[in-house]
Amino acid sequence: MDLISVNPATGKKINIFKEIDLNDLDALVNNANQAYAQWSTLSINNRAIWIKKAAAILRERKIELAELMTEEMGKPIAQAEGEVEKCAYVLDHYAENAERFLEDELIESRFSKSIVSYRPLGVVLGIMPWNFPFWQVFRFTAPQLMAGNTVVLKHSNNTTGCAVAIEDVFRSAGLPDGVFSTMVIDVDKVERVIKNPIIKGISFTGSSRVGKILAAQAGSVMKKCVFELGGSDPYVILDDADMENAANVIVNARFNNAGQTCISPKRLIVTKNKSEEFTKYVLESAKSWKCDYPFKSEPNIIGPLARFDLLETFAYQIEESIKLGAKCLMGGKVWPGEGFFYQPTVLVDVKPGMPAYDEELFGPAISIIVAEDEEDAIRIANDTEFGLGGAIFTTDIKRAEYIAKHLLQCGAVFINDFVQSDPKLPFGGINASGYGREIGIHGIREFTNIKTICVK
Repeated sequence: MDLISVNPATGKKINIFKEIDLNDLDALVNNANQAYAQWSTLSINNRAIWIKKAAAILRERKIELAELMTEEMGKPIAQAEGEVEKCAYVLDHYAENAERFLEDELIESRFSKSIVSYRPLGVVLGIMPWNFPFWQVFRFTAPQLMAGNTVVLKHSNNTTGCAVAIEDVFRSAGLPDGVFSTMVIDVDKVERVIKNPIIKGISFTGSSRVGKILAAQAGSVMKKCVFELGGSDPYVILDDADMENAANVIVNARFNNAGQTCISPKRLIVTKNKSEEFTKYVLESAKSWKCDYPFKSEPNIIGPLARFDLLETFAYQIEESIKLGAKCLMGGKVWPGEGFFYQPTVLVDVKPGMPAYDEELFGPAISIIVAEDEEDAIRIANDTEFGLGGAIFTTDIKRAEYIAKHLLQCGAVFINDFVQSDPKLPFGGINASGYGREIGIHGIREFTNIKTICVK
């Protein structure tokens, strides 16, 4: 079948990509394996030359690539330009640090010499989402290429244009044929790739539902996986927090990318003593945001949701939450006109049993949950199947560090800031939010053979 790109700001078709046939798909994977045989033998410094060139090309083509991203999935243009810059940064980061991250470790033992060596595995499959169509790919690819692996990419159908452009970036940088390849295939071909003996690992970012399916497929053939799945990140606002600052930080983070972010602040938990004050500041901040055409370089623009089916799902979750007792203080409706826009929304009186409490809301909606006290707030924060990120707002940093380390059950906690990814830090979750880590020193080692060598 053909893969179709639709501009979510207009609802109009913008491109059609012809799916490759099964013979070409198998040949592409074989080619990646042949490329691995040589790429893995290069020194890390030689690999870094090409990766640095790719970073430079991203910066040179930033406007062009950002415009493609905005057209294909609706990200406001200023955010799209920032995403391209971040991709260049992650490439540079691994080009400059991979040798240190992967150097042999000498371990004291009963042997005269014990070495732990990090060796590449082979061809790694990346199955990446549409919400950060460049960042998610480069976040996964940069460490894997520098580790000596080669990469085949299955991107979301609606961002196939971005996937093709990413391959072109690497080709323009001079990477040998097969080191990075985009597969233009529908989702029904993914299992075939997973079960190909050539594939040595799978990295998937996406929903928990799909993650479970892919985990079963990969498990049946004993393939190493890293899964970064959904999240319903709790933001705990303690009584001593600067309520106005907390509200501004959280609202900006929530409405970024139209709320289509795994680590977006989806459940805001505040005690009843401070709920009225906090809600007031949230509303003041939220009212500065508006739905608008994403090519406008203006602040506080909420672009469209990336697809019509995503808009339908999100609208249903809001409607059901309101039917079950949530109160809508602003928004709560599909934005009139063309495209897949939804109004910036603030919900209060959110309780268990509502989609706004139990599920991941992938759109521009803020859910405020009132707790009895700090202990109850932490209980609510952990009352979820997910475990990706979380945040704490307070002036008592020592107390916040204790809560972050010992009490909140998630993969990352940010104090007085929104949850975010940084190439220097490991990123990933627990429970229904997945397992394994991307970026940081841990990310480059995920798809390596951690090999022990002992000398008597």
